Amino acid sequence: MCYGRFRNVATDGLRPPAPPPPTNHSILTTRTHARILEGQTVIVPGTDLTGAFRDQYTRTYRHMLLARVLEDRLAAVYRAGGKIVGGVYVGRGQEAFSAALGVQLRKGHDVYGPLIRDQAGRIAFGEPILDAIRTYLGSIKGPMRGRDGNIHRGRPREGMPPMISHLGSFTAVINGMLMARRLQGREAERAVGGTGIGDGGLSTGAFHEALNQAAVERLPLVVAVANNQYAYSTPTSRQFACHDLIDRARGYGVRGQVVDGTDLAACLKAFTDAVQRARAGEGPQVVIGKLLRLSGHGEHDDASYVDPALRKGQAGRDCLEVAQTFLLDQDWATAAELSAWQREAESEVDAAFAIVYREALPDPYQESWQALSRADLVEGSSHAGPEL
Repeated sequence: MCYGRFRNVATDGLRPPAPPPPTNHSILTTRTHARILEGQTVIVPGTDLTGAFRDQYTRTYRHMLLARVLEDRLAAVYRAGGKIVGGVYVGRGQEAFSAALGVQLRKGHDVYGPLIRDQAGRIAFGEPILDAIRTYLGSIKGPMRGRDGNIHRGRPREGMPPMISHLGSFTAVINGMLMARRLQGREAERAVGGTGIGDGGLSTGAFHEALNQAAVERLPLVVAVANNQYAYSTPTSRQFACHDLIDRARGYGVRGQVVDGTDLAACLKAFTDAVQRARAGEGPQVVIGKLLRLSGHGEHDDASYVDPALRKGQAGRDCLEVAQTFLLDQDWATAAELSAWQREAESEVDAAFAIVYREALPDPYQESWQALSRADLVEGSSHAGPEL
């Protein structure tokens, strides 16, 4: 755990919180010039900064970067008008928290239920950016065949159901997929279900019921709660009266952690721990990320209601910039490499948009428009058509 900005809380009601770790930093494996200062990533003593963690950190950063470049382009296309019907909702400021969960899950084995600001998590889980662009632009080759827009897309066969707008309800969908595997006798596979929710969605009755069910059934569920300070324009002071959202985890009898959501290193450590515990049969895990939504609720919203003090505080840091500084401080990347990765992400997004712009929209004379009643839209059906 990271001192001060990352705390581990035992919330299963059966044992007191673990004592704090020793504060001796002499066993740090980072380079001597790494800074242990406010506003910098705080490293856990003994953390492997030269092997697997370095590879995971770098890979996750590149997922974050690709998500940022993709969403910046989608926002620009939306503002230009004519190509995107519906809203565009970006995860600016939430990429570290989102990707840190997605990268822990195994596509085709685990279950992932991303929400509207989880493009980075989707990419980390393995969703092709073509799926995102095709859905926003209504391509017939998209996962929803042009029938639904923006973030309402998924690949159930690969463990990612299409998101539903009733955000608190989506946790119950992931519960259902985990329960189905249990009833099929597949618990030995040790699959984990991960999903996201915001501070506002945490207050819904549907989420209460879902987390309570997961706790009672001890489902291997990991819930990423992005405490981004506002439910649309409603500040957290008008959403809950408890001292911290981690108190909600205690109330359900599940284990929780609070993490600085702008710090990729802290997020990776938190979700590694949470997914491992869920996979080991320790029941639901809640990880709460303290961060700030660095955009409006959607591209239609100027976010003028956001308190300027929040933007200047710890939660208002840009997680991408924090990760870049960390990579440079650790000598894990040079400025030239960071620039090259930026160009690679831009080229990948350019190429994907060029493909989708040439693709057809749904033809009303060829489509029955009966939602999912058509057999070829039901993944896994013996009547399913060819894979797109």
